[in-house]
Amino acid sequence: MPIITVLPHADLAPEGAVLEAPAGSSISEALLANGIEIEHACDMSGACTTCHCIVRQGFDSLNEIEDGEDDLLDRAWGLEAQSRLSCQAIVGPEDLTIEIPRYTVNHAKESR
Repeated sequence: MPIITVLPHADLAPEGAVLEAPAGSSISEALLANGIEIEHACDMSGACTTCHCIVRQGFDSLNEIEDGEDDLLDRAWGLEAQSRLSCQAIVGPEDLTIEIPRYTVNHAKESR
């Protein structure tokens, strides 16, 4: 099973994290299943950018980015060449290292 290494994030994973993710699941699903509460204002439907992540290792093992995701990413805070919406990025066979940007463009955040 592929391993996702999450680089430290002040709010979501202060120490960073290492977790297993079944191939075929999205990065968001894997994070949420392991207690990392990444924002997903559109309920992971690919309609916002709050789950934006940067794939530091393993980018090429993910599914190909679709036009709709590519268009949305233009609005993401801290966009980089290896940015993905974690709800649309499907884990492949390789291990991943991801960074969750410090900020999102979400104007209101609901507490759980």
